[in-house]
Amino acid sequence: MVKNKKLSIKANLEAIQLENASFSYQLFDINNNNLNNKFQKWHYHPEIELVYINNGKGKRQVGLNLSNYQEGDLVMIGSNVPHTGFTDYFDIDRKEVVIQFGANFLGNSLEKVIEFKNINKLFELSKKGLFFSGETKKTIGISMLGLQYETPIQRILTLIKILNDLSLSKDVTILNSDNFDSENIEENERIKKVFNYIKLNYKEEVSLNKVSELVFMTPPSFCRYFKSKTNKTFTTFLNEYRINNALRLLAQSKLDIKNICFQCGYNNFSHFNRLFKNQIRMTPSEYRKKMDSQGS
Repeated sequence: MVKNKKLSIKANLEAIQLENASFSYQLFDINNNNLNNKFQKWHYHPEIELVYINNGKGKRQVGLNLSNYQEGDLVMIGSNVPHTGFTDYFDIDRKEVVIQFGANFLGNSLEKVIEFKNINKLFELSKKGLFFSGETKKTIGISMLGLQYETPIQRILTLIKILNDLSLSKDVTILNSDNFDSENIEENERIKKVFNYIKLNYKEEVSLNKVSELVFMTPPSFCRYFKSKTNKTFTTFLNEYRINNALRLLAQSKLDIKNICFQCGYNNFSHFNRLFKNQIRMTPSEYRKKMDSQGS
């Protein structure tokens, strides 16, 4: 019997090219939007990544956290944390900056110099994925965009200041639970396999028995394991994933709400409405009206 190739998808290791520099700096916009250079699939790398998107709505997937952003984004992704690309299109008002660097991009200085103590703590915390909001997102975003005009030595100094400012910021949200382990790639393979299965099959019926078999566990054992890794039940995680996709379709498409319900794996419209309101605190139609008013 031929096995379903979908079930074997794993996070890919992205090889970061630093090109004789201490860190990688990439700017993507309507004039420089070669998406082939962006790693859109589920992937990880040893380098820490800082991503700024100046405008627009979208979806972020960092570790086991799936969430939406509404007015641009500023995210720090730690070493070996699996994630997907953030922006899949650009317009005249939308830019994305991606900075990637090793934790030792200044040699051993970060560990030895006391003034870098907070930056070291930031790097450790980033292994859970970090989202920055408010004034921090605005000021750091301007600095990241401005790096394109600076000399190599100015870029290093600016990056250090950016990292120090982030380490002191109060506008930070941790995206993954305390027991999320970004370093143990092999242990996380089971969770990544489940995540990818949901990503590919969420529009259809997703059976707990099927998912448990996928990772060679009994359903009760799998439920305990999944809850220990994500702090969520499997059903909660699946519903959050589906509702997050519904949010995207409500904001970015003209599909009617019943169609969106079926597109996201629900065959009961009342059940979809109830789950949506429980998670988003408004009905799908209220959410669409809100997004339409913000875009007008």
